[in-house]
Amino acid sequence: MRITREGLERRQIAVYAAALLVGAAIGLTAGEKAEPLGVVVSPALALLLYGMFTQIPLLELRQGRAQGRFAAGLLLVNFVLVPLAVLALAWLAPLEPAVRFGLCLVLLAPCIDYVVVFAQMGRGDGKLMLASTPLLMLAQLVALPLWLWLILGREAAALVEAGPIVQAFLLLVAAPLVLATLTQLAARRSRAGAKALDAAAWLPVPGMAAALLLIVASQAGTAVRHLDAIGPAIPAYAAFLLIGPALAWPIARLLRLGAEASRTLAFSAGTRNSLVVLPLALALPGEAGRLAAAAVVAQKMVELIGELVYIRVMPRLFRGGRRA
Repeated sequence: MRITREGLERRQIAVYAAALLVGAAIGLTAGEKAEPLGVVVSPALALLLYGMFTQIPLLELRQGRAQGRFAAGLLLVNFVLVPLAVLALAWLAPLEPAVRFGLCLVLLAPCIDYVVVFAQMGRGDGKLMLASTPLLMLAQLVALPLWLWLILGREAAALVEAGPIVQAFLLLVAAPLVLATLTQLAARRSRAGAKALDAAAWLPVPGMAAALLLIVASQAGTAVRHLDAIGPAIPAYAAFLLIGPALAWPIARLLRLGAEASRTLAFSAGTRNSLVVLPLALALPGEAGRLAAAAVVAQKMVELIGELVYIRVMPRLFRGGRRA
């Protein structure tokens, strides 16, 4: 049977579900031996984002009032409403201090990389999300330590470093973005460039499957080993997947965002920066660092499943309205 790009895209949810299952099987079977796979997660995500960026008309990114309204919604939801929800979740759940730190750290940090991919797959506006990633990065550099200080105290806020966040932006957003732009420029000027652009169009689905498999395989063992401590955080993570889009919905209506921009705002509200903040969790000393990191890993496991649901549900929840 001949595999086509369109056929692969139609079956993407099944492909991703299979990748999650295979990754879980590898991670749970191999245990600590699978953890070195985490080294190749960032390159896999960079390749995935390059493939997705080549399919976004980067040379035609929109500007103007619509983008300004979306940016306002992004800041309001991610740095005012979501932190208030995290405050409630952190203190309602019966968590150990280190796990509470990991939960707050990950839920307070909006994703700046593969959220573009999920938003695009969920019929959001990938161009709008991509154009907003520098704003998200800069805002969380300021807001993350502030909210950690307000919720957990000065010691927690002091652990936040700019390095991992800036490094992730450069590696996972800026570099693939530059390469994708160059590929699109080359496609306009030569047949070889057009072939390269066509080949890149095959990357998103297998690239996402590979990234999901590697993330789960490398981190499932860590989550299971600390399941007793992080177990109470899992319902909070599941609740957050519902809370994030629920907070985005009235703001999207208030700002009169179109359907695509509203979906994109909802994806941003529900998608967190777990792979980027993991080194910050490990900055805690000794066993506390391992528990905080396990809490971050657990959030990623829950979120990956939630994102597959988002892809199907968001287009139905956010309909109509004028385009932003």
